[in-house]
Amino acid sequence: MSESTRPLDDQRPSGDPLTSMVGLETQYTELMVIKQDIKDELMKAGKTQERLEEEGATKNCERIWTEHLFKRRRQSKPPPKLIVVSGVASIGKTTLVQKIMSDWARGTQYQRFVFVFLFKFRELNLLDNETQMSLTALIVRHYKHLTHDKLMEILQKPESLLFILDGLEEYKHKLDFTDSQLCSDPDDEVPVHILVTSLVSQTLLKGCSVLITSRPTALGSLDMKRVDGFVEVVGFFPEQRLMYFKKFFGDADVGTKGFQCMEGNTILYSMCISPSYSWIICSALKSHLMTPEEERWAAPRTVTEIFMMFLHNILTNHRQEDEDQRRILISLGKMAYYGVENSKHVFNEKQEMSTFGLQPVLSSSFLSGFLHRQSTQEHTTYTFYQFTLQEFMAACSFYLDPSGGVEELLKKRDSCKGDRFEIVTRFLAGLAWCPVIKTVEGILGEFEGTTIQRIQEWVRQKAKQALRGGGQSEALRVCHWLYETQNEVVIRDATGKDLEMDFRWLTLSPLDCAVLSSVISCCGELKKLDLSYTPRTPECIRRLVEGLSCCNKVW
Repeated sequence: MSESTRPLDDQRPSGDPLTSMVGLETQYTELMVIKQDIKDELMKAGKTQERLEEEGATKNCERIWTEHLFKRRRQSKPPPKLIVVSGVASIGKTTLVQKIMSDWARGTQYQRFVFVFLFKFRELNLLDNETQMSLTALIVRHYKHLTHDKLMEILQKPESLLFILDGLEEYKHKLDFTDSQLCSDPDDEVPVHILVTSLVSQTLLKGCSVLITSRPTALGSLDMKRVDGFVEVVGFFPEQRLMYFKKFFGDADVGTKGFQCMEGNTILYSMCISPSYSWIICSALKSHLMTPEEERWAAPRTVTEIFMMFLHNILTNHRQEDEDQRRILISLGKMAYYGVENSKHVFNEKQEMSTFGLQPVLSSSFLSGFLHRQSTQEHTTYTFYQFTLQEFMAACSFYLDPSGGVEELLKKRDSCKGDRFEIVTRFLAGLAWCPVIKTVEGILGEFEGTTIQRIQEWVRQKAKQALRGGGQSEALRVCHWLYETQNEVVIRDATGKDLEMDFRWLTLSPLDCAVLSSVISCCGELKKLDLSYTPRTPECIRRLVEGLSCCNKVW
């Protein structure tokens, strides 16, 4: 894979920790991990990211270094045995796990553990078809270099073992510690979910250490009273973001230029708190910064433009390899949309990859620019490097395929009570006016004109309805669509004259505030903005300032 599209091993969204050792050693950028009180109310997704932007937030956080997770807190207490690492999607939990594995394998940290075993909850789900299995069989299946006899020797000293269970939010089962069937012998054959719970509850291999990673939304399936340590990965602070950019580009000056491009854009800069977004953004910026200044497009302003530049980068670097890139992207996009529609992020080689006609190109490095491959003895699965990338590719498929069924999607979006299609819709709106499309069309051929016209018409219609008499949540969604268009004519047409916006009692994130400010500024003058009883943090106010100056009246 070409250098400009290859995910960095340090903060790529996913990867095999044992094969990522070299990249982690030389390029890893330390993530901010803070200690949390287990008794506190569990944080909702996204809350931590917002708090990080608050002035002085770091003063209220107790930072924990990766190598200290299992260290004794006080002399009177034993070392912690069960640690939970929480964090919102794509914030770097798996990266932290990779770093632990790498440090242990290189002998620089965690040397009190003779062996570290890593299992992903996603892969454990695939073993549900097996009626029963022992812990020894499970380990040998994943670590083929271990014989049963050698493994039994290792298991004799549980206190020298660390088990890492990654991705609790993907687990089909609840860790039910009241289950009377919990086992205690590594050779006992029981259902796999009983093995997992027995390990965590210390009825199996008493004295071993266990680390579980999870999104905040899945912590309800875990009895937190049994947890010895609870920490949260909160991504990059500003100085770490700059360091990541410099390491990615391998040139401090180029990295600083890329960082400055983002620093001036409130929304894209806030995304850089996440390692996986930083990787996507840097990958997109690389070709942009290497193009002579007089030939390059303007710096990206929206998430749509970043992902379109990312796509253009992959297409450019693999143009000679796959002649039928458009066909592959249509198939990939249709599979991506199927995943969004069915809340599915893991695609099986023999099922979805075959159904959507991707099996003939599985070995293609062009395809590996989008998908990460994982293999076990029984299964080979694929995931997009980031779920937002999956949503972007889903949106693209409607513009690439004349029979894409965009009308059906729009109907589903209107009838869907949740926000399942929200990011896809946001990308659809952004793509309908995206200037970077022209560069991609130079490689793939023109996007479907009828789809572009239909989406533009739909966005204009929905925006007018939502901003004048629609619900608050729908009005906010529409503002996000309008922001992605970056088209002042469209925004002014949608807002019209004498518009009043009412967001009373609605909780707005700093991102929402930045979007609102931009849309209000574009429309020239807003008759009234009502934010009464809306929780407002200093960061929210800071992001709203520019837009507030364009409001005739603010409550």
